[in-house]
Parts: sequence; structure tokens; C-alpha cells
Amino acid sequence: QAQLVESGGGSVQPGGSLRLSCAASGYMHGRYCMVWFRQRPGEEREGVAHIGYDDDSEYVDAVKGRFTISQDKKKSTVYLQMNNLRPEDTAIYYCGTIFGRYCPADWTLTRVIDRWGQGTQVTVSS
Repeated sequence: QAQLVESGGGSVQPGGSLRLSCAASGYMHGRYCMVWFRQRPGEEREGVAHIGYDDDSEYVDAVKGRFTISQDKKKSTVYLQMNNLRPEDTAIYYCGTIFGRYCPADWTLTRVIDRWGQGTQVTVSS
């Protein structure tokens, strides 16, 4: 059974940067859309960005221009480069998978995610 393991979280000051990684271990048959979600304190988990098998990507408005999603298929790893971080970006960040070559239009719904990582904490504070 494939597993997703996130890393790279930590504490930074506003305006700082972090790079999150999500490594898939084990065998994942087929092609997947990879997603990043986050869960802020007291809130529901929300979509942040996705990247399809062919590197098509999409971001929610709150992170456009600041976050960049990328992947290295040889390493089975997805990255989330986060720049100009704000206190409101404080959350637990999760990566996930949606089976299929292309990411669906409803990729921000948690019910369409078929596998989750354990999450990594990001704290932005002065």
C-alpha cells in the first residue's frame, strides 16, 4: 500500500519561505493528480493547489502568486514552494492523491481525495 509522507514544515516569520515535500513510498499504480490541502485551527480542510500528471496546475486565490506546486515523477515527490508567507497561512498542510491523469474540477472537495499524508505543521508568526 502506497503512503504519502510530508516534510518541510516549520516556523517562519511573515514574508519568509518554506518548501514542503510529499514523497510517495510503495507502489502507486496508474496516474494521479496530486494535491495540497491545509487545515487552519478551528477550520475545515481546504484545497490549496493541484498538479496533474502532465504538470497542469491550479491554485486557490489565497495563494496565487505566492505558492508554486511542482513534481519530480522520478522521485515520486511533489513540492509546494511557499513564498511571502502570511500569518493566515498557518495550518497543517496535507498532500493527497486523486486517481486519474487529469485533476477534476471538484479537486478542492475532501471527498474526492483517495489518499492522504499525515500532515506537516506550518506556523507563520513574528
